[in-house]
Amino acid sequence: MKLTDILPLEKWVELEKEINRRSGLNASVFDVNGIRISDFKKWANDLCPAIKANVKGQSFICAVAHMNIAAQAKQTGKAVIEECDAGLFKVVYPVFAAGEFLGVVGGCGMLLDDAETEIFLINKITDIDNEKLAELSKGIGRKSRKEIEELAQYLKEEVDKITSNL
Repeated sequence: MKLTDILPLEKWVELEKEINRRSGLNASVFDVNGIRISDFKKWANDLCPAIKANVKGQSFICAVAHMNIAAQAKQTGKAVIEECDAGLFKVVYPVFAAGEFLGVVGGCGMLLDDAETEIFLINKITDIDNEKLAELSKGIGRKSRKEIEELAQYLKEEVDKITSNL
């Protein structure tokens, strides 16, 4: 079973857009293999597109964070809020249908109130210049843990609506 078996792609895109509208995060729906199911992108900042455009950044920051966080969500059946190696947080909620894990819904691209962008680590992984990284990091939005937990609750409620009749 796939995510699009339980809801049409257009409806998943609507959910991504609503997550983005509510939070400002780069919202995504990922399948069981960690692949985005839509091409909807609305970046939360200028840093993330630079990291994702870099092969090492995509492979060793974004993909690793997603795999770990999605695995936690699959294992616990609950929302997961964690930071990636760039210092930005990612929040996801798992989608299960008939006991089968189909993927996660969530978003990323902002800092928790007490966090900082990990410019040194991003540079070591990607070889992107520190000054460029500092410039790209300016103005990254912040959220409190409470705000992200409220978003996680919203994700749960929306996924529950989608899967309640399955």
